[in-house]
Amino acid sequence: MLATLIHKRVVLGISGGIAAYKSADLVRRLRDAGAEVQVVMTAAAQQFITPLTMQALSGNPVHTELLNADAEAGMGHIELARWADLVLIAPASADVMARLAQGTANDLLTTLWLATRAKRAVAPAMNQQMWAAQVTQENVATLQAHGVTVFQPASGLQACGDVGAGRMLEAVELAQHCANLFQTGLLTGKRVVITAGPTREALDPVRYISNHSSGKMGFSLAEACIEAGAQVTLISGPVHIATPDRVQQIKVISALEMLAASQEAVALGCDVFMATAAVADYRPANIAEQKIKKVGDVISIELVKNPDIVATIAQLPNKPFMLGFAAETERVEDYARAKLHAKKLDMIACNDVSRTDIGFQSDDNAMTVFWHNGMKHLEKAPKAYIARTLVALCAKQLINHL
Repeated sequence: MLATLIHKRVVLGISGGIAAYKSADLVRRLRDAGAEVQVVMTAAAQQFITPLTMQALSGNPVHTELLNADAEAGMGHIELARWADLVLIAPASADVMARLAQGTANDLLTTLWLATRAKRAVAPAMNQQMWAAQVTQENVATLQAHGVTVFQPASGLQACGDVGAGRMLEAVELAQHCANLFQTGLLTGKRVVITAGPTREALDPVRYISNHSSGKMGFSLAEACIEAGAQVTLISGPVHIATPDRVQQIKVISALEMLAASQEAVALGCDVFMATAAVADYRPANIAEQKIKKVGDVISIELVKNPDIVATIAQLPNKPFMLGFAAETERVEDYARAKLHAKKLDMIACNDVSRTDIGFQSDDNAMTVFWHNGMKHLEKAPKAYIARTLVALCAKQLINHL
């Protein structure tokens, strides 16, 4: 089965050991599967394979130093930790695994390991006796207890001449295992409809009313739902983002077009409706057939209210599970709670778009999620991470909805 890591960001950590030669092939396999790869190498790893080799294969500068002025000016260890969807250490030596288990942070690799919210995995590689040692197995158990995935080593002839368990898995196997980490199955068999991006409300043939929505949150949710096993229909306004793999995209322009597409998609079958689109509240009452000329210092345009898409879908007799979004600039939580009840939603995620570091156009977001008997704060993180968290929350609440 071909691994799929499209749009995923992988930090590959390489520690010291002869198996480091396999890491070169692993970078190629990860990129072939669609991942973007950043490589971090320990000092010992550089004795086995050069940073120049890994830079050529990954297409990115290799990170080797914790306190590097140039790296801090660009992508420091915290930014690198936040960038990743997955941190994989392959090979993971006995020494590195011991330091990870103890929470040591004395080099770049172990520091970013502690600083990341991303999925974490290790692919051990060491002498068979070292792997079998009780302390090593205790470290493995500690890592697993902390939520780390351990890709168990294979058995066979080792570089030292011994035969036994301790060989790092082959690159093609590791790439597939990495892809499998994102396949949660939380929405297996469910049909999800997502609205994303802005709408454009035409004034004349060349002008329109719109907003700053990029569609990134909705597209991240579409990817997260695919990972969770759902069948996804993505109804998007005008955006400049590639359609996620295995997602059916319906492109629309105006709020009325988005409503019609949403109603049609829901009628075909929908278990979850996620309304992330920033739909224009109003549209011009009349669209000029010709370009409006500049006449005088003041112009008046009559606007009429657009239909509320999420509220309209929520009024259906057998409505799907409804996740709404509230992008506000003040009293964010108060407005979100009011919308949750007024629009008959099952869940709402709100954020403060007056912040310049999150929301519209940003790759990051921070949200507070409300449902009828609970809430959860999601601190600032990449939108892909926020999306996976929202999908997990929806899946849990969906059980109660059904």
